Amino acid sequence: KKGKTITLIKGLGIQDEPTKRVLLKKMKVFCGTGGKIVENDFQLQGDVGNKLIEFLQKEGFQNI
Repeated sequence: KKGKTITLIKGLGIQDEPTKRVLLKKMKVFCGTGGKIVENDFQLQGDVGNKLIEFLQKEGFQNI
């Protein structure tokens, strides 16, 4: 957006809206950045891919 970098997370397989919101909040706090949910994808501001991989592994997601 406007030439700025975002990190896009797809395919986590979470359908429950409240669960997605809680996970997004945790991601934003862990990475120290803003973000939003667009359809079933998570968008976080900046290049935070490495931090997100670490976070998702701690949260128990496999095959990251």
